[in-house]
Order: sequence, then structure tokens, then C-alpha cells
Amino acid sequence: MGLAYPYAAIVGQDEMKHALLIAAVDPSIGGVLVFGDRGTGKSTAVRSLASLLPPMPVIAGCRYNCDPNAPAMPSLCELCASEGGKEKAAKKKVKAPVPVVDLPLGATEDRVVGALDLERALAQGVKAFEPGLLARAHRGFLYIDEVNLLEDHLVDVLLDVAASGENVVEREGLSVRHPARFVLVGSGNPEEGELRPQLLDRFGLSVEVKTPTDIAARIEVIRRRDEFDRDPVAFTEKWSKENAKLRKQIVAGREKLKEVEVPQAALERAAQLCIKLGTDGLRGELTLMRTARALAALEGDNVVTDDHLKRIAPAALRHRLRRNPLDDSGSTTRVERAIAELFGA
Repeated sequence: MGLAYPYAAIVGQDEMKHALLIAAVDPSIGGVLVFGDRGTGKSTAVRSLASLLPPMPVIAGCRYNCDPNAPAMPSLCELCASEGGKEKAAKKKVKAPVPVVDLPLGATEDRVVGALDLERALAQGVKAFEPGLLARAHRGFLYIDEVNLLEDHLVDVLLDVAASGENVVEREGLSVRHPARFVLVGSGNPEEGELRPQLLDRFGLSVEVKTPTDIAARIEVIRRRDEFDRDPVAFTEKWSKENAKLRKQIVAGREKLKEVEVPQAALERAAQLCIKLGTDGLRGELTLMRTARALAALEGDNVVTDDHLKRIAPAALRHRLRRNPLDDSGSTTRVERAIAELFGA
């Protein structure tokens, strides 16, 4: 497997890079959707994230990356939740890379959720289960390129697992379940089709990327990419210090997250903004609050302020707006206009 392009070396696309870092600090935000032009670094940024993330503790030999510090099911698989599994977890804790798993558009449902070995199960009475992509992505990131082209039956599977945090596979009266909590990251080109509303609502953040128009930025992108392709090892080493700084920032942000205060004033601002924009339900406020808190933690701040809310609101709310036939302006413009009216800036 080749080296991933260093995250710190990505030129521009600050909103996308910031959103991915925020999701790494607080996975409960619900994932990141990246829509924009082809060839703007969407896939590169997501795959670069794998090399940036600090390793995580896992139970040695577990096929589901179970957390040795997790209490019990559904946070642990059936084997690790058993008495023998608990003893194993106490003795064998190892570090493993955070998984960033690609879900190809042509994947079958069995490849995604896993499959039972029916011949062995019926002949020997043994639950022989081959874990799928959802098992591999547990406690990591599940990446879907061209997510707006994903088949409906796979979308239904993702919706079920995203809601429960658990994958259940049932075949011929046998049932296997395992934890499947991951950060869902999708990318695509809006010209190729829209995302189903149910799946769109599951993404915590939605960011837009555009082809850079600044000549200096375009030249720098080409120069760095060419340098990486010529000598990936040397280029990765060149950017290792910058990547290490980002890794430390993520670790510090995770530790800081539980200490960040969200004052009543910030909650009121979030609610007022969502009411002004007419977002459906309360997921908009919840995501906006969590994202602003993660942003504050990432930057080492103790309290969520109006500044945090203003900076993250477009990404948290632009994909939650109803269509307004009387307003032909884009969703980003509508959010920015509402921010200006509410915050006076």
C-alpha cells in the first residue's frame, strides 16, 4: 500500500480540511459530506486523514477493533463482551491505526455488512461469519466517493447502522451482531445527482470545494503533487513535522473537548439561527452546538462563543435548509445572510 499524501501539504480547501479535523476531534458530530468540482482534492484529503490520526487502543486479535476500555455490548462484540473476552482485553491491549475504509459503489450488500458461511453453519452448527466493510470501519472512518450515486439498498443499510451503531446480519435463522460506529465521509459532484434526504440529514457537516482561480495557488498544487509523485518518501518526510503538529492538535482537542463550556447564550444563538433559517427538527441545533464545541476544543478555547458559531454554521446548516421557491440564492448565501442579520456582522 502506497504512502498517503501528507494532510498538511494540501493547498487551500480550508473549510474541507477544518471539517475533517473537527470530525476527528468529535466523531459524534455525524460525519462530513464534501461536494464540489472534480479534481479538487476531495479524495486526497480523506485518504490523507488516515496517516494523520493517532493510533487507537484495540483488543489484540479482535476482528472488530473493539475498544479495551469500552464497558460492554453494544460497544463490544459478542466475543469481547464474554468473560473470556474481558480477560483477554485486560491482558492484550495493542495500538492500531485508525481505519479509513473505502466503500466502492459497486460493492455488494454482503461485502458491506459481512456474510455468514452457510455451508459451515449448517454442517457443523457453527456461526462462521466473515466481517464486512462496516466491521473494518468500526471506530474509524467509512469513505464513500461519489456518494450521491450509491445504490438505494446500500443507503438503507448505512441509515440503519448509523442510527443504531450496530450491524446485525441475519441469515437462515442465524444472527450475528457487532458494533459499527464510524465517521461517515462522503464526496461527490452535485452535477451527477442529489443525495437522498434521509442520508443527507445523517451528515453532520456539509462543505463545498471549488477549483481554485488564483494562479499562485494552482501552481503550488501542481508543484507539490508532482514532487510527491516523483519521490513520495522524501515528500512525506518533508511534511512530517507539520503533520505531527496537526496530530498533536487533534489529541489535545479530544482531551479538551469535555472541558469546553457551552453557555446558555450560545445555545440560544444556535436555536435562533436555526429558527431563522427554518431548518427541520432539532438536529441542526444539536450539530451546530457539538461542532462549535469541537472547534473550540481544537483551538484550545474554554468556552463556545459567537465567533465559533458563525464560523461553523455554514457547514453545519447549509444542507438542512428547505427549498424556497421565492429565494433563488444558494444555501450558503442564505446561511451567511442569516448570520449577518442575527449576529450583526
